[in-house]
Amino acid sequence: MPDDSTRLSFKEMCARFDVTPRTLRYYEYIELLSPDREGRSRFYGKREIARMKLILRGRKFGFPLEDIRQWLMIYEHEGTRAQMETWITAADGQLEELARQKAQIEDAMTELRGLREDVARELAEAKPDRA
Repeated sequence: MPDDSTRLSFKEMCARFDVTPRTLRYYEYIELLSPDREGRSRFYGKREIARMKLILRGRKFGFPLEDIRQWLMIYEHEGTRAQMETWITAADGQLEELARQKAQIEDAMTELRGLREDVARELAEAKPDRA
């Protein structure tokens, strides 16, 4: 039996990781998490807590849930080294994607600033509208 101090209830898990019950149930549904069940209650031990940290870190960096699920499966079947190697490859790809998105955002901001300045200048030069 796991040490109760390392187990979180469903409600505690939601609070600790600031996720909705719906999100936590979805992660279970797609088999990212497998809590211990005692009657209708769910309990999350060290393994599930560690998995949740990895899930949320992956989401923060924009990785799809399917990629995260694959990393978790690789760890279960092939170990830490294989998981790390796979993650490095995925991280390289995600860094490229984020750089591309950043360039697009910077272009959009530059264009928006220019348009805003043009409109502000036009407004300053225009005669006041009559009411």
